[in-house]
Amino acid sequence: MKTNTFSPPGAEETRYLRGFLRAHAARLRAALAAGDRGASAVELAVITAVLVGLAVAILVIVVNFANKQGTAITNTNVPNPAGG
Repeated sequence: MKTNTFSPPGAEETRYLRGFLRAHAARLRAALAAGDRGASAVELAVITAVLVGLAVAILVIVVNFANKQGTAITNTNVPNPAGG
């Protein structure tokens, strides 16, 4: 008896996708069974506060640097090439 070796287009991709989704579903079921619920709102709030604090600190440093450079440029005497 001869076996049918015909495979419709997309059969390999479908088989891969099924295996991929089954693996992820198994991981999700295992995580839910273990009580893993992910990051809490408090953790996310603390991380956000730290990042905002760093952004403000960097902003202050950049503004101070720009102000110092602006003052240095303003206080510079440019010689008059015409001699007048």
